[in-house]
Amino acid sequence: MKTLYIDCQMGAAGDMLAGALLELMPDKDAALAELNALGIPGVEFTREKLCKCGIAATHLSVRVHGEEEGAHEHHHHGHEHHHEHHSLADILSLVGGLPLGEKTKRDVAKVYEAIAAAESRAHGREVGEIHFHEVGALDAVADIAAFCHLLNNLAPDEVVVSPVNVGSGTVECAHGTLSVPAPATAFLLLGVPSYSDGGIVGELCTPTGAALLKTFATSFGPQPLMKPEAIGFGAGRRDFPRANVVRATLGEKTAPLAADGTICELDFNVDDMTGEELAFASERIFAAGAKDVAFAHVVMKKGRPGVLACVMCMEEDKAKVVSAIFANTLTLGIREKTCLRYTLSRKIEEVSLSDGSTVRRKIASGHGVSRAKWEADDLVAYARRHGVSLSDARAKADEGAI
Repeated sequence: MKTLYIDCQMGAAGDMLAGALLELMPDKDAALAELNALGIPGVEFTREKLCKCGIAATHLSVRVHGEEEGAHEHHHHGHEHHHEHHSLADILSLVGGLPLGEKTKRDVAKVYEAIAAAESRAHGREVGEIHFHEVGALDAVADIAAFCHLLNNLAPDEVVVSPVNVGSGTVECAHGTLSVPAPATAFLLLGVPSYSDGGIVGELCTPTGAALLKTFATSFGPQPLMKPEAIGFGAGRRDFPRANVVRATLGEKTAPLAADGTICELDFNVDDMTGEELAFASERIFAAGAKDVAFAHVVMKKGRPGVLACVMCMEEDKAKVVSAIFANTLTLGIREKTCLRYTLSRKIEEVSLSDGSTVRRKIASGHGVSRAKWEADDLVAYARRHGVSLSDARAKADEGAI
């Protein structure tokens, strides 16, 4: 599964998110040219390389009529400026006229509608009454359009986002000094895992950043198990004690290894049984339901040689197996562990040989492997029947299988 993971330990803003996605594009210059071909009135995109605490990152600069609106995120609150204002309907009309794919247009509209809804709740006005400052609106539309266009080109199957750092302290906006996160951002982050990092004073997550994350994240949490193919860092303008970047990782998500179930491991030590007695005990323990019985030579207390026994059995057979161990060995205690179990699927097939004989072959497969092995008892019977060695019998089976 193609997965995009966005790390927001330093929050998120529209330009940072778009810059991180631009870094993931195979041909960054061509992608930038596509953004400038969108035809947003008076808007020009440029790609800048910035260094944030030693980390090389991309800042996607948006100039509106030659001016970079560095604080555009706060201007979403600014419908009191002495500039021309636009309603949400005006913005949606502008987006509808851009040379974007229909899906990208719908995505841009969805994000901007989310911002308008949050502003509506923050200011106690109907969505239709919300107006946006002209330069700020175009700047925000540019960031949102760039992010949506790049995201649709990357076409991930899922977007996973880390918990979002909103920063701390206060932020200045058109309505005065507000606590971080700003009201619109707080409403946009409803239902989104977020936190305030008191070590970073300032607004880290902006309304545009929050709207993009809320709209496109399929889940929130730590980075899933995946094989990264590309990593992009999107930089913000401001400098902090930590690198002011958003990191985007694109790769293939891999399914975690799934166990086939559990199995009981029963271990015990003995130092006063002969080999013959241990062999007989193994036979009786198998008969009680054990899946495997293994012995290893160890050195026990007082330097005495002994045997460590490891018995594997299913939970439902444990009581009978424990009884068999105590009945057939001289051990005084058994240690139990429950283990996850990973197995290959197994089957046995009968193979006809060219001389008319049949030999069973065990086939095991799974977890990306497949192998086959002749049944040892059948090879022994073949060797005895034809008066050949066991290795010759195996070679005959390999050559004669039809």
